Amino acid sequence: MALVKWDPFRDVAELQHRINRMFDESFGRSRELDDDMNLRAWRPAVDIYEAENGIVVAVELPGVGKDSVAVEVKDDVLTLKGERFADPAINEDSYYRRERLFGPFKRSFTLHQNIKPDQIKATFKDGILQIEIPRPVEEHPKQITVNVE
Repeated sequence: MALVKWDPFRDVAELQHRINRMFDESFGRSRELDDDMNLRAWRPAVDIYEAENGIVVAVELPGVGKDSVAVEVKDDVLTLKGERFADPAINEDSYYRRERLFGPFKRSFTLHQNIKPDQIKATFKDGILQIEIPRPVEEHPKQITVNVE
């Protein structure tokens, strides 16, 4: 017999899912409406992790051109802005199902205060925007010698 690790929150998550589905079905909210609502809001997936030389922000941007993305740092906040456009050659009425999301996006992340914005590097390859943020410079407290008179 194998031991299975007990997760107390798994049952709670399942209960929450069932309650949400019950309310959605009771009040006439359909899955098609959910699909239409999702088309209006697109947020690219972001991974933030620690690497050897600092922090890396990896952003999934398939179908987004390099010129449609902007990376800004202001007041210790990293902001990513851009837009993914639908193919204008495809007529809206031609779709049987449309799951890919399009439109503008904006994501912001607070940085450590000692980050030097001019040292941040960004590369865009194979639909992944990778932003490398060097480790913050440690500021050592300045010691002041006190003279006794």
